[in-house]
Amino acid sequence: MRRLWLAVLLLAASSETLAALRVVSLAPSLSEIVVELNSADLLVGVLDAGDRPPAIKDLPSVGRYGQLDMERLLSLKPDLLLLWPGSVGPAQRDQLKRLNIPTFVAEPHSLEQLTAQIEAIATQLGRPELGIERARELRQNLDELRQRYRREAPQRVFYQVWDKPLYTIGGGQIISDALEVCGARNVFGDLSLPARQVSIEAVLQRDPEVILASDQSQLDAWNTWPQVAAVKQRQLLLVTDKGLERPSGQMIEATAKLCQLIAPDR
Repeated sequence: MRRLWLAVLLLAASSETLAALRVVSLAPSLSEIVVELNSADLLVGVLDAGDRPPAIKDLPSVGRYGQLDMERLLSLKPDLLLLWPGSVGPAQRDQLKRLNIPTFVAEPHSLEQLTAQIEAIATQLGRPELGIERARELRQNLDELRQRYRREAPQRVFYQVWDKPLYTIGGGQIISDALEVCGARNVFGDLSLPARQVSIEAVLQRDPEVILASDQSQLDAWNTWPQVAAVKQRQLLLVTDKGLERPSGQMIEATAKLCQLIAPDR
């Protein structure tokens, strides 16, 4: 299955791809992947959204999340674009298509898809051996995490993205797969959308054993509902590592921290 997925990725990008010499990354996670592949020297521009890795801190910017500077991008004369669809609006994605610049689209929904895409990106950069090595390391780390945190009955987890309105992740979001690696189950994993607004009543009905959020005040608010299993068991857990929000190789390390947070006894 892994080899088939990788083959599809490579075919979609191009069956006769030449190594890219001038690369523009249109997502921070994709910029991170290029850096992790020791290929930052090929980047000529990046889309900004937060802090940059030191290796690319001085590169030209082609805009910010959702606001691509098309003129600046064209001035860099890229021969490869790395695109995560959510980082660029629909109208500008259509513009990019009309430019006919070779584009690799990456939107992984699982950690296995992520590792396959890292391999594929390395091939696009003309450095496939680096991708193979990196993916092998990541898969080994994932296998170890799965073995260590496997449970016969996965813990029910509610992953809170925001509180007003109340948002969570669906089954199509890669963080759902990270939870599974940790022996947990997203209580809203049956929802197909990556992010979804839900009601308090829906959360109460699904009775999570663990509630995760990145804001302590949002967690404290759940004490209003002492009947929830997570409140009873004092499993209102603060996620401080932002690495889960960036699907690059470092997300495997962030997943390890998530597993330790959910199940410190393992």
